[in-house]
Order: sequence, then C-alpha cells, then structure tokens
Amino acid sequence: MSEDQHHDDSHYFWRKNGARYYSLGVYYKRLFGAPVRKVSVDAHFSCPNIDGTVGRGGCVFCNATSFSPSRRFGLEELNAQIDDGVKRLRYRFGESKYIAYFQPSTNTHAPVETLRRVYEAAIQREDIVGVAIGTRPDALPEEVLTLLQEISARTYLSLELGLQSTHDKSLQWMNRGCDYATFLDAVARCHAHGLRVGAHLILGLPTETREDLLVTAERVAALGLESVKLHNLYVVKGTRLAQMWRDNEFTLPTLQEYAQMVVDFLERLDPQTVVERVCGEATEDYLLAPAWCAQKHAGLNAVAEAFARRRSYQGRLFQKKSE
Repeated sequence: MSEDQHHDDSHYFWRKNGARYYSLGVYYKRLFGAPVRKVSVDAHFSCPNIDGTVGRGGCVFCNATSFSPSRRFGLEELNAQIDDGVKRLRYRFGESKYIAYFQPSTNTHAPVETLRRVYEAAIQREDIVGVAIGTRPDALPEEVLTLLQEISARTYLSLELGLQSTHDKSLQWMNRGCDYATFLDAVARCHAHGLRVGAHLILGLPTETREDLLVTAERVAALGLESVKLHNLYVVKGTRLAQMWRDNEFTLPTLQEYAQMVVDFLERLDPQTVVERVCGEATEDYLLAPAWCAQKHAGLNAVAEAFARRRSYQGRLFQKKSE
C-alpha cells in the first residue's frame, strides 16, 4: 500500500477497530508491516537556547536527562546506545523493527557533515528501518533541510519540532527562545522539501485558558502535520520550573482535567494526523509533580475514559479548510 493510499483511508481504518485516536503503533504497523519501536539516541548535541545561539538557560521545564533514556544511561558511542536500547525493548516487548530516535537536545544543531555522519551511522544498521529527529524550528537552515531530504529519499525519516504552544505569551513564559511564526516558517520549508513533520505540544500551561487550547487545536489541525505528540506540563528536578513550582507560582491540572484537555484537542485534530503520545512520563528519580505522571497507564486510561464518556474520537469536530 502506498503512503497516499494509507492517508486516504486511515480514519476509517482505526475507527473500525474501535480506537479513539490514530496511534503511532497503528501507523507504524501499516507502514512497515510489523511492530516498530523507537530507540532513543543521544548524539550529544547542544541546544541554541542554551549555548547562546538564540538564548541562555533553556526552557524553564527542560532537563533532557529526565526524559531521555539514552542520556540517563550515559553511553557515548552511538552503536552502543542502539544495542543497549534494542536489548531493553526486546526484553520488554519481544522482537520488532526499530527507528533510531535522536531525542535529547537539538538534533539538527551541528555542522552538516557532523549530522550526516551520525544519521548515516544509524541508518546503515540492518535492525534500523528509519530515523526520527527531535529538533527546534529555529535550527533548520536550508543546508540541513537539503541533507534531510536526501536521507529521506533512502529511508524513513520524520522530524519532530518542539512547538509547545501556538501562543507567544506562553512561549515567552517558558523562555522558549522562538515564536510561533518561526514554527510556521519551519513547517512550510520542511514540507517544501517533502519531509514528514510532527509537533510537540504542552497542554495545561498556566498561561492558557481552555479557549487558548481550542485555538491551538484548530491552528495545528490546519497545518497538515503528519503527527503530534501531546505532553502534560510536569515538573522535574534541576529546572527553573521546579523552583517556580516550589514558590507556588502556578498549579498543575489534575489527571482528569488533563484528560479533558486531550479530548478537547484531539476532537479538533485531522483524523489522518498520527497521535504519537497523549501524555508525558517522567521517572520517579526526577519527577516532582504531578505524581500521576510517573505512571504512564494512568494518563492513557484517563484519556480513554474521557473519550468514552463523551462517546467521542479524534476528528469528531475537525473542520477541513477549503482549498
């Protein structure tokens, strides 16, 4: 089946199987014909919002070690990281295919030849069927996009751009270092190069109302993104957000409140957009709040229950824009 055919009937496919949203697992199974899992890879790049390229200090919520297994386990060499990650995933889930996920920091923030070397090292492995690259919308110069286009012609490649919010007031609050217009420009240029693009978003920001969330959902739905990854705002050690939380500068949504936000968002999302994640997860070694974030299934179950109570599903309120 071609990818065009895949997109044409994806909505009906996952709905016929009783799902409430178009999950990454379903997408991978259809595209590759077998289960596929991401292996976290740390290429040891920096971030332009930390090293002074666009700012210092980084985003208020960011501690890359807290969410990246590849950085927590401390292995330097890329193949050793993949071997270790594959071993762990195989032990938990059995045999599958793997995508090398360049996860922590900004994985296009390096000279082109450096990027080429690390990407090629991953895709040359027989057990790797593609790459996913996490980066920022302000770290995609044309020469990098040309490289990514070249690689995507040979293997599966997806870009995951950290959007977090479509509201500049929120981006300023989190010290994001770039604005929504920068994201829009990056998406347009990525699509011009034929690249798959996804967005990371944080729901439940203290700077936003429900109306702001709905605006974000409608904006994102109109962009033609291949995927979204939703996170709740959570607090981990070693961040400025941790001190803000200790100083009672904001409150976090309850599990049930967050689940309602996810449903509000996904109801308005194009049913052909893949939902890579519906909630964040942090290890107990780093997590400060909320406590439910340490249990992945708690978030998944709450979202499923919220969908069921509404008798709803992804795309129920989606309004396709006229050409």
